[in-house]
Amino acid sequence: MIKEIICTVCPTGCNITVEGEGKNITKIDGFTCNRGKTYAENEFVSPVRILTSTAKIIGTKSPLIAVRSKTPLPKDKLFDCMEEIRKLTVKAPVHRGDVLIQNICSTGVDIVSSGDAE
Repeated sequence: MIKEIICTVCPTGCNITVEGEGKNITKIDGFTCNRGKTYAENEFVSPVRILTSTAKIIGTKSPLIAVRSKTPLPKDKLFDCMEEIRKLTVKAPVHRGDVLIQNICSTGVDIVSSGDAE
């Protein structure tokens, strides 16, 4: 399998080509720094993303509050995590950084509030 990856580690935005199967990388070209090489290897083997969304909230003027994953989640778990967030209703007050869901979808990652609601 060949995967084209645009590195997002720095503003250069290198176009990196990674070849391999599963977790075995056989060839990697196009990176200009070791951080880019590491990013491309991780993106090929196990891509992750920060998840940002909103959750329902009661007891305040706004019906929604911004939430995000505390650390990156496996990309293949994003839709499962979104479904869990969709089921969530929190009660005000909520403060930035409050853990709203612990260990979402058994990923080891917490969903936290990105804002405040009194």
